[in-house]
Amino acid sequence: MADLRDMELIAALARNKHFARAAEECGISQPAFSARIRNLETTLGVPMVKRGNRFLGFTPEGEIVLKWARRLILDADGMRQEVQAAKGALVGRLSIGAVPTALTFAADVPGQVHLAHPGLSIRLLSMSSTDIIRGIEDFTLDAGITYLDDGALGSLKSMPLYDEKYVLLVPPALAPRQEGTATWREAADLPLCLLTSNMRNRQIIDEIFAGVGAAPQPVMETNAFVAALTQVANGTLATIAPALLADSLPIAEGSVRLRLTEPDAARSIGLVMAERDPQPPALRAFADIVGAMSR
Repeated sequence: MADLRDMELIAALARNKHFARAAEECGISQPAFSARIRNLETTLGVPMVKRGNRFLGFTPEGEIVLKWARRLILDADGMRQEVQAAKGALVGRLSIGAVPTALTFAADVPGQVHLAHPGLSIRLLSMSSTDIIRGIEDFTLDAGITYLDDGALGSLKSMPLYDEKYVLLVPPALAPRQEGTATWREAADLPLCLLTSNMRNRQIIDEIFAGVGAAPQPVMETNAFVAALTQVANGTLATIAPALLADSLPIAEGSVRLRLTEPDAARSIGLVMAERDPQPPALRAFADIVGAMSR
């Protein structure tokens, strides 16, 4: 019957997508690695790996095995954490995904976690909201910081952290006024640089514009706010950014920042996790710290 070591080999193959590299990561020879995979396929009675001259991916049955392998590995790690916590030491590593607009908040989390639990480390990844949900569901992520209004959350456990609000960043020569507020309709009339349409932040902005009957045509699209800020600094284009993110970015001297109104739009950002019982101690501690930071 398959054991935890077999599950670790399957997970390593998914990460590396290469038999030799996966075997090296696991500390065994490639022939031994391949033999264990074939033995597991024989035990389960299904082919798990598409084979050619190189690794070609998993079969549908292999994807099922991979999902359960990742869950079993996480549960085993959670058990080890529980045992160590009972001895007074919380150790482990968490993989956390965050949407780009929440990175300012998320980047403060690892330091706070380290202060409270030096044996706990955080791997923080910038990801789309869709990839975060997928990562939690397939157990490649422990948790995510993302939009809570996303209909794809399904049965995931969520905890609100803060409301994302929006500001217009604009060169002085293009600004409708030099301080105060601007309406979304006024913003729609400006030459804009916005995030690409596959990103949730852009989808939210488009929804707000549609709600006021505006349909701006961005001059430029990007997947990085730094590129949008460069356009503002050059005096060529305006952009719309979450207020919290705008507070942390190096906005060019002289650029105008106007709070967007009519409507005063906001979207909830929160922590999302899979429903797990028992919940690993490291994840419980992480959730407690993140929750305290948001208050």
